[in-house]
Amino acid sequence: MPMMKIRGGDLDLVEYEFEPFTAGDHLRPLALNREVRAVPQEGAFTARAPARIHSTVLDMNRFAPDRPGGGGFGYAVQVYCTATARCTEKETEIEYERAPIVTQVVEAFKETVGYEGGFSIRAQDHQHKHVGLGSTGTVLTAVCHAMNAAVGSPLTPEEIRVLVGRNFVEETADDRVAFGFETGVGPAVSTYGGFVVMGDDLALVYHHPFGAEKNVYVIIPESGISSAGKSEFDLLMNRARDLDYRDRPLKAYMVLMDLIPALERGDLEKAGEVMWEIEFRGSKRAEIEHHSFAIYAYMSRLREAGLEFVGMSSVGPSIAVVTRKPREEVEAIAEGLGLTVTLATTVDNEGLKVWKEED
Repeated sequence: MPMMKIRGGDLDLVEYEFEPFTAGDHLRPLALNREVRAVPQEGAFTARAPARIHSTVLDMNRFAPDRPGGGGFGYAVQVYCTATARCTEKETEIEYERAPIVTQVVEAFKETVGYEGGFSIRAQDHQHKHVGLGSTGTVLTAVCHAMNAAVGSPLTPEEIRVLVGRNFVEETADDRVAFGFETGVGPAVSTYGGFVVMGDDLALVYHHPFGAEKNVYVIIPESGISSAGKSEFDLLMNRARDLDYRDRPLKAYMVLMDLIPALERGDLEKAGEVMWEIEFRGSKRAEIEHHSFAIYAYMSRLREAGLEFVGMSSVGPSIAVVTRKPREEVEAIAEGLGLTVTLATTVDNEGLKVWKEED
């Protein structure tokens, strides 16, 4: 199996051996301090979850494939994944092109609530591939809420959020799965909508409505750099951890003392200033430099054109913009830089919704 070596400081060398496994193995159910009881309901239940923009990790030294956490912040957008679940007496059937990742969370859910039956599950993601919207976490969150409703809602939204974070997996080329890097930002914004700040170990630190009556645009500059290959990923993670080792106190200070007060006031311009500062700090700097300094140039020009909140989503190269400006004006700004608007939407401040399908 491939070995990943990550250095976060002079005396901090982490070695992690990726060990793919068959979906449904190595489960991480919740240990609840209360009795839960699964009561199968009649009919089918559907959950719809908004996708996320992941603005940044706070400290990449505090998470790994075997340890969710690391903190971070991001926000929900009105692009949706849905899942429908119905209880069955037979084995679980999954209608989704990435069935192994769903199997993992299904089995973790069943073990948590003590359900011994099956499910008929149909999932649909938002179809916006590789633009930084986190389809994996969003689909898993929707699936869990649909199953939960189908067995009488024994788990709370908070418990489901943590269950998804602990069982977040990505599929491998041979249809197995492996635990992925997970901060918990995705399941949190999919559940509650708006803007969230996460601490370590999937702790939800702060949640607030964001960008009301504003627009969200995703712009994707060309980049010949991959973040998917092992050598590229090792390089990115080593650089990211090293920079977070130095910058994490400043990043945490800016979030607590500047970003959160700006969100409380509804001050998008100030929040955008904090985001811009963080683009040059720690792991976010490593992610941007991994693609090229041209990303900085594009984002700087977008800010100079009056777009209030500009940041690269996740490991990029997608740039997410929150602004009061209409689409026509933003498209003209992007065109002047040789870019195009890939997606236009708005922030979702309501979060996940669940309903029973009519027979």
